[in-house]
Amino acid sequence: MLSISMVLKKSYSLLLLLILISCQKVEKNVNQRISGFALGTTYSINYSDFSLSKEVLEKEVDSIIKVINSSMSTYIPDSDITRINKGDSLLKIDLHFEKVYNTASLVWKKTDGYFDPTVGALVNAYGFGPELNSSSVSKEIRNEILAYTGWDKTYLSSEKTIKKTHQKIFFDFNALAKGYTVDVISNHLRSKNIASFLVEIGGEIVAQGLSPKTKKVWKIAIDHPKQSKERKFIQLISLKNKALATSGNYRKYKINPETGKRSVHSINPKTGNSFPTEVLSASVLASTCMIADAFATALMVMPFEEGKALIENEADLEAYWIIEDEEGEIEEVFSSDFSLE
Repeated sequence: MLSISMVLKKSYSLLLLLILISCQKVEKNVNQRISGFALGTTYSINYSDFSLSKEVLEKEVDSIIKVINSSMSTYIPDSDITRINKGDSLLKIDLHFEKVYNTASLVWKKTDGYFDPTVGALVNAYGFGPELNSSSVSKEIRNEILAYTGWDKTYLSSEKTIKKTHQKIFFDFNALAKGYTVDVISNHLRSKNIASFLVEIGGEIVAQGLSPKTKKVWKIAIDHPKQSKERKFIQLISLKNKALATSGNYRKYKINPETGKRSVHSINPKTGNSFPTEVLSASVLASTCMIADAFATALMVMPFEEGKALIENEADLEAYWIIEDEEGEIEEVFSSDFSLE
């Protein structure tokens, strides 16, 4: 499994529910499906080609996941990322690690440092990690953690080794690895000439072609941020030959004991400061799931207006935000070219 320590990321990893909708009678036996556990969450693969058996595909997917885990799982004691986190500066990384590292560098630069896979120690210090048990961080502690936080304190050498300026710098690729794995599996299906498929790991999705059941574009439902006992959805998104990733923090909040109001915060990895945010979730459409995954995480950390300006300037990205105003009302915001159909 992969660690969960990126900024307020995916403790709700099953945010998305795959919904297959049709106005016609559903045909029988037109869709193959496998599912299981991967990277600390669940996965599902729907595809249309019956010449590829489920048993064979399951073995091939397990093999892909095993290789990626051995490269980037912080839970495996001898994985590459664990060895690097422990200070191994001579290990030559594999192609999977290199692709993810280079993408992290790209998104870090494009987001002006708001996306940062070394920020986990700050997240945990403020109590927004797996344990919501902290309320404040002193200036001294914040400055101490900032000394070993920052993507610019790392680099990839020409020998394909990872260098760090501080031995305590800790990499966590949770905000890219699921999306990257979805991309690798999707490319595997394409190599077998599968015309239509949907690959999902923990809510990160790539869809190609049409749903074999409905003969229409795949439909993805987004959870409503204010759930009652019964599950509710706020939006339905069409997805064809695209990747979709969603990140949210509406299950990571604290209650102000004086006002009783919900307080949702993000952490600026550049300053180490926690700040209130109106952004409850962000969904990103992109050509690859790793890019969508990384930018969805970044949009949760960035102030809303900065995040919206960023997306509008990126020709290959579209985004959908769920925000909450001061009165607690929910508002949906779409980038200018985001299409639900």
